[in-house]
Amino acid sequence: MSAAHAQIGEWLGVQIPANDTDLLSIVENRFSPEIINRLLKLGLGRGELDKVVIAARTLQHRRSRREKLSVEESDRVLRLTRVLAAAEATYGSRARALEWLRMPIARLNDRSPLSLLTTETGTRIVEEALTQIDEGMFV
Repeated sequence: MSAAHAQIGEWLGVQIPANDTDLLSIVENRFSPEIINRLLKLGLGRGELDKVVIAARTLQHRRSRREKLSVEESDRVLRLTRVLAAAEATYGSRARALEWLRMPIARLNDRSPLSLLTTETGTRIVEEALTQIDEGMFV
C-alpha cells in the first residue's frame, strides 16, 4: 500500500486500496453520486467537476433515480483524486496543488492541467509533468 493509495482511500471514503487491482475494483463497483460532495470538500469547484467528472444535470438525474455513477465517471473520480494527491505531494499543500492544477501552462499549450484530466492520455501528461517538477526538471 502506498501513501497515495491511503490518501485516495481516505478522500473517497473507501477501504484503503492495497494495490491497483483494488483501485480497479473500486471503480468497477462505481461511486454513489454523493462522492461529488467529497470532491467539493477537497477544494474542487462544482464547475470543475462538471467538466472533468460529470455534468451537473447528469448528476441530478443519477441522484433522482438513486443510480450510481457510471464506470467511466467513477474512473474520472479516481483519476482526479490520484492527480490531486500527486500534486499535493509535489507542492506540499492542497492550496498550492489546486493553484497549479488550475493554471494555464505554456508547456501544455496554455491549458490547465485540470482541463487535461478528461482523458487518460491527458492525465498521463499531467502526471509526467508532476514527476518532472518533483525531480526538478520542469517548473
